[in-house]
Parts: sequence; C-alpha cells; structure tokens
Amino acid sequence: MKNKIFFLSCFILLSLTSFSQSISSSPYSLYGVGSLYDSDFGAIPSMGSSGIALTPSNFINNLNPASLGFMPLNHFMLDVGGKAIATTYQSSSKSEKRNNFQFSHFAFAFPVTKKSGFSVSLRPYSSASYKISDLKLPILDSNESYYLTAGGTGGLNNFDFSYGYRFTDKFTLGISTALLFGNVDDNRTFTILNSITNIHKKTDYNGFRATIGSQYKIDSTFTIGTTIKLPTQIKSSKVQTVETVADEVLSVIESNTPSDVDDYYMPLEIGVGISKKFKKALTVNFDYQKSLWNDTRQSDLYGDFVNQDRFALGFAYLDEKSNFRKYWDRIQYFAGANFDTGYLEIDGKRVNNASVSVGINLPIENSLSSLNISYSYGQKGRISEGLIKENYHKLSLNLSLDGIWFVKRKIE
Repeated sequence: MKNKIFFLSCFILLSLTSFSQSISSSPYSLYGVGSLYDSDFGAIPSMGSSGIALTPSNFINNLNPASLGFMPLNHFMLDVGGKAIATTYQSSSKSEKRNNFQFSHFAFAFPVTKKSGFSVSLRPYSSASYKISDLKLPILDSNESYYLTAGGTGGLNNFDFSYGYRFTDKFTLGISTALLFGNVDDNRTFTILNSITNIHKKTDYNGFRATIGSQYKIDSTFTIGTTIKLPTQIKSSKVQTVETVADEVLSVIESNTPSDVDDYYMPLEIGVGISKKFKKALTVNFDYQKSLWNDTRQSDLYGDFVNQDRFALGFAYLDEKSNFRKYWDRIQYFAGANFDTGYLEIDGKRVNNASVSVGINLPIENSLSSLNISYSYGQKGRISEGLIKENYHKLSLNLSLDGIWFVKRKIE
C-alpha cells in the first residue's frame, strides 16, 4: 500500500505540474503585479498556513528560514507540490465557475554543518490572470461613465536561497534572499460614447528581497518565532501599443513604444508565531503578520494599497505513545483557519480573505518521506457594487521526500 501511495502521489504531482501555466484566475489580480500566491510546503497548507515557529523534521518550513538550523544531520529533503482549485465568482447580477490546476513549488534543503542548513526553492509569488467585460465606471468630476474591458496574464516568480544557523540548542537565526522576476501582459479597452481606446502593454519586473527569521525553544514543547521581510523596490519597464477608434477610423497613437512606469514597492512585513505541544500528541500553532502597505505610498487606478493584518491558527495531531510499527498509527492529522484583512481597498471596501482547512500526512515507507494532502474552503471579497465575491475549494498535494546522505552501511 505504501508503494502505491508513493507512485500515485508522483503521478498526481506530475500531472498538476504539467498544468503549471494555468495559474489561478481572479478579478482581483488586475491590481499591481497580480494576486499574491500562497505556495506553502509540506503540511503547512493543512494548518491554515501557520508555522512561523514550527521546527519540522519531515518537511521544509518555507515560512521561517531559521527553522533550517534544526535540520537533521545527513538528511536531504525535497518538496514538490501542486493544487487544484474550483472557484465560484459572484457579483450582484451573475455568477461564474472556473477550475484551475497549478504548480505550487519545487524546493530542496540539506544540512551544511551540525548546526546549520541551506535550502533553494522556486515558486510563484503572484498570479495575474483575469478577464473583465463591460465594467461600468464613473468618470471623475463628471456625471458620465465609461466601460472597461480588460484581460491579462502573467505574474512574478520567487527564486530564493535560505540559510539557518543554530547558535545554541534553543536559538536559531535565518536569512533568505529572493529574486523576484516576471512580467504581466495587459489588454484594456475603454469605451466612452462612440470612442474606443485599446491599450496593450507588457510590463517586466525584477528585484531582490530579504527575509530575516528567528526561532527560540523555551522548552521541548514550546517554541516562538519571528520573521521580518524587508521593504524593497521592484524595478519595472514597459512597452505599450495604443490605438483609438472614432467614427470607424483607426488611429495608432503608439506602437510597441517603451514608456515610463512606476516601480512596484514591497512593504515591510513583520510576523510572530508560537508553537505549543500538549501531551506529546497535539501541536497548536498561532501566527500573526502585519504588512505595512501604507508606507509604500502606492495605489492602483481602481484601488489603494492598505495595511494588512493576517491571523493563522493550526492544529496537528499525532499520538507519539502509539505503536509506530502499525502504518495507520503513523498518520498525522491537521486542521486550521486563516483570516487576513487584505491589502486592497476598492471604493472604501476591503478585499479580505478567510479560509478553513483540514489535511493528513501519509508516511512513505519507514522514513521521513510523506505525502501531505489538504483541503481548504475559503471566501474572498464581497458582493457589492464594484466588488466580486470568490468562493473557492482548494485541494493541495505536497510530496516531501527525505534521503540520508553520507552514512556508511553497518551491514552489507
């Protein structure tokens, strides 16, 4: 059965990876560089995306580079994941359903010394995939309106290197440097009375961002963690084509012309988390993160960036007193919840997000390798003028493989 789980998980993840170009669609990805993408490793999606204070031994913790300082010696870890998402979009007048299959991440980690570890990962940072038809918008300082039709694809990728060092048996520090790169293709049509303006633009982005993390074990059952994501400026460049149609006459204003575009600013983000184990069976995690988008002093044509608060609560259950010779006694169970106030404000209304999740960890053979399966249900936005509510069901599959390096066999 364990071999069947292994081969089935590989087949499913390879299938999902083949759909990696079909990144999630959302009307809110119209803003900035797209909707921020959650690509958590291992069992983290099952626990409401909590884990700043986690020190796992069977998967890579992407939320805090300091956790690498607690990596088991001689172990090489590989983590790959994919997602299937079914979303219903609702407005005041209609609803629409879409299904997407996505690549989530690819990462590996290994110990450098007895007290330090290193990891490399590639994952999406943001996703821009939207299509909006005949959206009626008011003209400023006027009683007139215009209609917007828009479509776009693209987003940013996150390629990061992380290192964690354990200074004492209880205290670790970590740092992560991420290269953010990618582009967004955007097509917009503005209709005002009998005049139509078509604008096609392609914007390229690239820049670096650093994250500093720490973890401190108060005792064997209680750990606290902190993360600081430093603010940074992502360089932008754009080429665009502008055409107008008036009285059936086409006029080309610009054709693939480089033009000025504002750089994109990442905010200072501060996170704190706690992890507590009870009676060697139940682990409870709680995270809080503050993102200071107001300090970036940037806005979008149709909305504003505002400070974001994020709360995450997670539970993990594995009875360490059980007989681990039995396969079913080694299965771990998870549950969690997540809420964030959102970083976008449109017409004075926040685009917040809330979700709940459950999951299991299925061991593979007699090793630390496992298949993590999680299901989550969530809601984003609200039904009101100018806003859309998203109801989504998400199935995440993360395959965490563990290998032992440089250990001599005792029996040939």
